[in-house]
Amino acid sequence: MLTSFDDFPIHQTSQPVAQTGSSDLNHYDRYFFNGYTRDTRLYFAAAMGLYPNRHIADAAFSVVVDGGTADARQINVHASRRAPADRSEANQVGPIEVEVIEPLNALRVTVEAPEHGIRADLTFVRRSAPIQEPHFFHQVGSRTIMDSTRMTQFGGWEGWIEVDGELTDLEPGETLGSRDRSWGVRPVGERAPVGAPVADPQYYWLWAPINFEGFSTHFDVNELSDGKRWHETGVVALVPGANGVEPAEAMRDVDYRVEWRRGTRAAASFEIDLVPWVGEPSTITLEPLFDFHMLGIGYTHPEWSHGVWKGELEVGGDRWDLPVESMTAPHHVHIQTIVKATTSGGLGNHEGLGILEQLAIGRHKPTGLQGIFDGYVPG
Repeated sequence: MLTSFDDFPIHQTSQPVAQTGSSDLNHYDRYFFNGYTRDTRLYFAAAMGLYPNRHIADAAFSVVVDGGTADARQINVHASRRAPADRSEANQVGPIEVEVIEPLNALRVTVEAPEHGIRADLTFVRRSAPIQEPHFFHQVGSRTIMDSTRMTQFGGWEGWIEVDGELTDLEPGETLGSRDRSWGVRPVGERAPVGAPVADPQYYWLWAPINFEGFSTHFDVNELSDGKRWHETGVVALVPGANGVEPAEAMRDVDYRVEWRRGTRAAASFEIDLVPWVGEPSTITLEPLFDFHMLGIGYTHPEWSHGVWKGELEVGGDRWDLPVESMTAPHHVHIQTIVKATTSGGLGNHEGLGILEQLAIGRHKPTGLQGIFDGYVPG
């Protein structure tokens, strides 16, 4: 099937653009955004995914208001539709739209769902060049679970957001954040039989993009239950100077130290070591402030999970008070913790804000996690 994008020189296979390079049902193409005011009174995140071989597109937008206080709450809007064949029409799912204003520089996210308590018109403007993380490839037995590429980018937000009728203007410089784009193959949609078991359920993921005044730092790791690492990233990205140059330095090595909150799989404290190829290592100490549950943008959601057929077009919403009652419930284990950050060592002494994303399923011997969703118990 020919579509409008076939008129551009962007083909990666001998087929039209509408036909993916892989027939895997789990093929996907995805946006993620987050943002946080400098006083952390407001945190928001957005996601939009296209699953061409499932013929589904979905999106979500979520806001945490008054995080870390007795009035903290998370409010979410979800949308799902039949995926359009023409990629030029794939940027809107119901009330949520992502517009690429200037590729790799500025993107606009709009939401018009007052019946679910959220309206927004927000523009993400880059403060770093996009960072291509190492390729993700992971197999369980002979089955490929992940085969994807992700880019991460730091930026600031401008515009406005309305929650339950209360409007907040976001002036330039007031709200920071990050975004990512990823595509390829990873688990999405309804679970399917996988045959004979070859390994205990296990997935261990930490991801920490942090904004400082003149630079940003990026860290992630994927590890097996014994701590062996199959993916890692460490980068220091400078905010562009007067000459427009935006150098980003990839680290030679990264490491971390975590102490889990008792009875949970969420960090009570966290330190990152970034080791450059030349010069002194740096340590970034993260102080957790409050949690954002990725459930709000579809991750592990029992009803609005990514790539699940809901109908030609469906829109819904939900909300809950924070903190949640059970941090080890399967749908609440995946979180982004909003953190204050301080640096020492080679980077000097700086303070910043960012997030630490955590998804720990199954055993992880180095940090003392047992069972599949069991909360941490000190040894």
